[in-house]
Amino acid sequence: MGPLQGLRVLELASLAPAPFGCMVLADLGAEVLRIDRIESAGSPAMSGDVLGRGRRSVAMDLKRPEGVRALLRLVDSADVFVEGFRPGVAERLGIGPDECLARNPRLIYGRMTGWGQDGPLARRAGHDINYIALAGALDPIGRAGERPVPPLNLIGDFGGGGMLLAFGVLAALYERERSGRGQVIDAAMVDGAALLTTFIRGMRTAGAWSDRRGTNLLDGGAPFYDTYETADGRYVSVGALEPQFYAALLDGLGLAGEELPAQLDPAGWPDLRTRFAAVFATRTRDEWAAVFADSDACVAPVLSMGEAPNHPHAEARSGFVGSGDGAQPAPAPRFSRTPADAPTPPPASGADTDTALLAWGFSAEEVAAVRAAGGAA
Repeated sequence: MGPLQGLRVLELASLAPAPFGCMVLADLGAEVLRIDRIESAGSPAMSGDVLGRGRRSVAMDLKRPEGVRALLRLVDSADVFVEGFRPGVAERLGIGPDECLARNPRLIYGRMTGWGQDGPLARRAGHDINYIALAGALDPIGRAGERPVPPLNLIGDFGGGGMLLAFGVLAALYERERSGRGQVIDAAMVDGAALLTTFIRGMRTAGAWSDRRGTNLLDGGAPFYDTYETADGRYVSVGALEPQFYAALLDGLGLAGEELPAQLDPAGWPDLRTRFAAVFATRTRDEWAAVFADSDACVAPVLSMGEAPNHPHAEARSGFVGSGDGAQPAPAPRFSRTPADAPTPPPASGADTDTALLAWGFSAEEVAAVRAAGGAA
């Protein structure tokens, strides 16, 4: 059942980062109960709602006193509470940290926002691209002489947001074992995105990174750390940084022994790139994958999201669950004694209202009363 079996998490339904953080906890065995809006009760799970996997759903009306009282009753037996409102909204609803921790002093109260709970932008709207822009994480990404390229929403929403939220929850749970007390986690995507740039900032401080986009070792500036188009219009990735890997790259390309610019001399990089591009264009992506299959040249085919689950390495490690367009990443990381189960499909909104409330300590009469008062559906 995973290493987090027995952990109870209340999740107020929201978008992207908080659901991802709760998905990670659910993947590892936590019992996650999602509180959906009452107006969505009966709605089927959205197609592709992979982030909603592994939990149950209760539909509540938190604008009604009966709904708020029912939610606070659930807080009594929860270990973790996660909300993704703008600052102040949970307090206005009567379910802020003060109310929840007064009822359950051991509660870990996780708050997921873009800008954080304070600061001049705290109550402003924003999206991943805005948070990573102000964190300094967007500017370095892109080709030389071109505009910055949004890296999907992986850095703000998921890496700097939901993943860091889950990490914060686990850290607070560990501290609770010593103090016996809960606390509030202020997880902000702008903070997490900045944290993810730590390594690059270190290189910049050491003089090994330029603010000129697309001219550096790891941003596509170096010809031995880039992607190349193949004869079939697909691509391979090259990451031959170390000398021994670079030598293996030259050998696989048939360039070993030829007179080439020095690997680490940026002045020669344009010529190297031209030579590499010309050679890679002579074979298909899969032909190059075969050439480098047993090599340490750090060359790998660029797979589409549809192709990735079918790669032999992914299949050998059961890296995905499901098949076809429904394939989704398996829980990670792996555990030797407490492996995670395959995730269950996302629930329809309110599908588990009765069973979940009963499991969390409500009597059948209390469930009926909450429903009758319009607090849940």
